[in-house]
Amino acid sequence: MRGRRAAAGAGLPLCLAVIAVGCLPTPVRAEDAAVTLEELTVTGDGPRGAFGVAAPPGSSASVIEQPVGQVVTAIGRQGTIADRPATSIGSVLLDSPGITVRQGNGARDVVVSIRGNNARSTGVTKNMVVLEDGFVMTQPDGASRFDIVDPRAYSRIDVFRGPQSALFGNYATGGALAFRTRTGREIDGYEIGTDAGSFGYLSNYFTVGGVSGPVEISLFASDVRANGYQDHASYNTQTINLLASYTPSPDTRITLKVINNDLFAALPVRSSLDQFGVNPYQRGCASGLAPAPGCTIINLFRNGLFGATVPVAAGDGGFLRNDRRTIVAARIEHDIDAQTTWRLQGGFDERNFNQPFYATSSRGSYPSYNLLTDLTRRGDFFGLPATGYVALSASALDSHISTYNRAPYGGPRLGGLIGDQDAVQANLGGRARGEVALSDQWTGVAGISAENTWITGRNRAYAYAAAGTTTTLATADRSFLNVAPELALVYRPSTEWAFRGRAATGYTTPAASNLFITPAGLPGANTQLQTQENLGFDLGADWTPTPGLRLSVTGFYEFFRNELVSQSPGAGLMAYTFNAPASEHRGIEVGADWAFAPGWRATAAYTFDDQIYTDYVEQLSAGTRTARFDRAGNHIPGVPAHQLLARIGYDQPTGPLAGLGAFVETVFQDDFYIDNANLLRAPGYAIVNANVHYATDLAGGYAKRLNLYLEVRNLFDTTYVASAQNLANSLNAATGLQNGAALLSATTGSVFAGAPRTFMGGMKLSF
Repeated sequence: MRGRRAAAGAGLPLCLAVIAVGCLPTPVRAEDAAVTLEELTVTGDGPRGAFGVAAPPGSSASVIEQPVGQVVTAIGRQGTIADRPATSIGSVLLDSPGITVRQGNGARDVVVSIRGNNARSTGVTKNMVVLEDGFVMTQPDGASRFDIVDPRAYSRIDVFRGPQSALFGNYATGGALAFRTRTGREIDGYEIGTDAGSFGYLSNYFTVGGVSGPVEISLFASDVRANGYQDHASYNTQTINLLASYTPSPDTRITLKVINNDLFAALPVRSSLDQFGVNPYQRGCASGLAPAPGCTIINLFRNGLFGATVPVAAGDGGFLRNDRRTIVAARIEHDIDAQTTWRLQGGFDERNFNQPFYATSSRGSYPSYNLLTDLTRRGDFFGLPATGYVALSASALDSHISTYNRAPYGGPRLGGLIGDQDAVQANLGGRARGEVALSDQWTGVAGISAENTWITGRNRAYAYAAAGTTTTLATADRSFLNVAPELALVYRPSTEWAFRGRAATGYTTPAASNLFITPAGLPGANTQLQTQENLGFDLGADWTPTPGLRLSVTGFYEFFRNELVSQSPGAGLMAYTFNAPASEHRGIEVGADWAFAPGWRATAAYTFDDQIYTDYVEQLSAGTRTARFDRAGNHIPGVPAHQLLARIGYDQPTGPLAGLGAFVETVFQDDFYIDNANLLRAPGYAIVNANVHYATDLAGGYAKRLNLYLEVRNLFDTTYVASAQNLANSLNAATGLQNGAALLSATTGSVFAGAPRTFMGGMKLSF
């Protein structure tokens, strides 16, 4: 099947390559070049230049900066970063329709989903590609983590929604996130800031940036610490983020990117829904021998190997994460002529982790590299203004992870080795894209991506008993070839209206780690997994009748094949992944931004997302009994049907109180199923946040500007579920019937509560 698809699409990349390299001889007129569609933009306070460099006027920007026909929301600093304590990227991204955020494992760790494609995961962000200043932040196995992301460093975040593999390659079935760091000339000096608040939260950060001749540098650094709102949830994390560019000539730019993050986080234990109702914040859980009601208890082998177990809670279990992530990348960008830009970039990315939490402990190192070279050409195609883009990419990850039983007491002690995994995952692919202004009102887009992924590896699993040790070897040698075409059409009948239609495909191959976790939640063989593929259709309209009003509506319908779904078999066990043969995702996204009176602004982001299995038969076994259950028509767990962010605020524009402002926002999320049988729902919630802020220029002193802000989050102290791991259904060994909702509700290892009422305040001085 894939071979036929690859052959059928072979002509298009060649055609687009010809467009990009040789068929565009005539320069684009300025009035014709402005054919870029931008959906909903919350404007930031910096210029929109090329990624990573303050490119000189007239230079050709990367095609990913403002691609025509995409469903993109640009989130700026105003209302999200500049005048509030932005403790994690999760609260910032909610300004975009289609975004779901789950609390991850400690500190700033959040799990982000676009259109629900990753909403059933609670550990690692998958099904999207993450970039920063044009450099890939997603490792070659598809994993992205947001521990490294301190929102203070950024001026804008672009959210690409829907299948994006034609533009970004493997893993972009849900979309992509493109972060843009503040450049040196945006900062033009240095800033220091402090945020402090409830539960011991303290963030100290500084930013320095500027331009000197051909050199431009921005450097951000932060130290963030907190006790956490749950027991055994303290953390500290340090981040350095450097962006530097050197322009030796008007047509050549060199960019350097460096990120380093160190994290130490104590972790509470995920509870059951029943325990959440009794003790949502896991208070009084220092000891498993005398826990408070509602504490989640993990049973660890007394000898760390087998046999008798000892109950431990989060405190005496010593559950924690101690991770480091280092990224070093560089790019050279050269304007071959006024219409043609060539780029070559490469990066090294290592994720080093030590995670002794729950019943097992994982230790490992994931070093990886990625390379990209591309060519962008702007000119005429048969007399029509056009942009052509071709790219080649390669990436590889060489991973080693060891998994141990945990041993009780004495801190994060390790027991016996139960899994030892070595794997190499590599991706090699090409992409091509053409954008053609068919007339003053119509723009057409065609793109395609072809990529091969290789996974080779082995996992040795060890089981212990009085009779001795049993060793099981699982090996994988897989190759996946995927092709993803895309077509889009944009119609602009006037400056106020834009209509767009898009058909696009995406693919996500399994990660090597997915292949070696069994449905029992233990190291072993799960090597039959297939590539997840989706075909999506978008139809939308953007209305901008005045500069102060923007409204965007998008309907989407996506068909999935072999959707990768993860779920937990129980407390303390690792989540495993399976393929659902067929499923459908359909919904509506609405974004609005309205400056309806001087100083007043309202913002809204709403998503309706309905996801169902259309072909999936689940087999459950217990003892000697086995039964099969048809899940077709059931909702895919983890995905709320309705989500809304609504904010209204006022900023005094003139007079002695100019710069004083306030806003109130509500964040609503519908309830959602957490099992394939749709027996149990995690409850929805609505929380309210209130903010007051003040910014003023300082005359006659050393400092140039002062920002002050105070925010109350979860104003009405609502107890809510911030994260719920999907749970596996089970069979009653005595009756052969499927166990009901009561058993699921009592199953631990699922729920993290959201933060209670929290006070946060801070200040920033600019020099």
